[in-house]
Amino acid sequence: MEEKENTENAEMGKRKHSHDTKIVIKYYYERIRQNTGNFLKWMGLSVLTGLVVGGASAVFAGCIKAATEYRDTHNWIFMLLPVAGVLIVFMYEKIGRQDGGTNQVLATIKSKDDVPFLSAPLIFVSTLLTHLTGGSAGREGASIQFGGSIGNWLGKLAHLDEFDHHVMIMCGMSAAFAAVFGTPMAAAVFAMEVVSVGVMYYAALLPCVIASIIAAEFATGMGIDPETFPVHSIPGLTVESGLKMALIAVGCGILSILFCILLKTVGQLYTKYLKNPYIRIVVAAGVIILITICLNTKDYMGAGSGLIARAIEKGEARPLDFLWKMLLTALTMRAGYRGGEIVPAFSIGATFGCVAGGILGFSPELAAAASMVALFCGVTNCPITAMLISFELFGFSGAAYYLIAISISYAVSGYYSLYKDQTIVYSKYKARYINRKTR
Repeated sequence: MEEKENTENAEMGKRKHSHDTKIVIKYYYERIRQNTGNFLKWMGLSVLTGLVVGGASAVFAGCIKAATEYRDTHNWIFMLLPVAGVLIVFMYEKIGRQDGGTNQVLATIKSKDDVPFLSAPLIFVSTLLTHLTGGSAGREGASIQFGGSIGNWLGKLAHLDEFDHHVMIMCGMSAAFAAVFGTPMAAAVFAMEVVSVGVMYYAALLPCVIASIIAAEFATGMGIDPETFPVHSIPGLTVESGLKMALIAVGCGILSILFCILLKTVGQLYTKYLKNPYIRIVVAAGVIILITICLNTKDYMGAGSGLIARAIEKGEARPLDFLWKMLLTALTMRAGYRGGEIVPAFSIGATFGCVAGGILGFSPELAAAASMVALFCGVTNCPITAMLISFELFGFSGAAYYLIAISISYAVSGYYSLYKDQTIVYSKYKARYINRKTR
């Protein structure tokens, strides 16, 4: 009897063990199936986004380049800046009232809001008009909004849920940034880093990386060559050179705060004294034209790429280049023209660093390159992106100087930002959760 019971218990144990094994196998099978499905889904969507956004952004970059070349050879078109401003205001008044610019894209990633599909053609045309007629503006704000809008649209077509939809917007942002600037590493990280400082959206890593690489390669294949600025004069790192770089970086951090304050102050003055958007943009255009004529230079028109190239490649910059570029960018962007502030920030940083390097007896070319990415870091609060931009644009030879400049500027710049919907999740100065909006 006892032997029979033992046999039955053994059989029951085997059946139970077999049943448990089947449950475990089923569980792991289901996990593998879900993970494989997610992997294939994001590979497909990121490739699609890279191709669509990369192609569209390449056309956008090509049009901006053509507009800039036309402006440089036809000086009279600068006098049409007020006309372009009126057209931009009209377009946004009639069909783009819901458009909140780059800030809306950042807010959408954290909420259930939408990026209107009309944002893409609107920002395309308005940025083109701004550059064609000589407004002091960049193109990255346009590319971020452009890519985010297309990513949002593709997410709707794929019937993604709310969370995946946000990843698609980041994916579109990365692809556009990579296609326009030719910096896929920085572009992939920027979309994940810029929204919430201190928290990275790692779920978007795969799609952002793949989309960025494909978009950059696609744009290159269409003739949009990435800009690189080789830095030749790089001294060995010593205590003296390190301290000089640190001092320049402190200046960049302070300058980034002043730039953000200037943008906000000019916007407030426009709103207070020029409430009508048409009158505002015409008056602003008149002031910009007057200042440019008095300065007798076209260097501050457009994004300021010429200022960057001269500062980094030749070590040349006028003492007040960075101040005039700051002022004209604030007057242009807050009046209602479109484009972005990041490339102007690059040129402000490069010219400031070049001048500061010359004063301190430090390599002006290296100081210009390091200050360019340091100021970018100060106004965007994106140190990792800034590091990757420095490596992709300048190479690794001066890496120690770039890291010094970026880290110090990040600390000195405080909680200011170009983007009012950017959130500082963790303090810059303590391992503490603060979750506050930037200033």
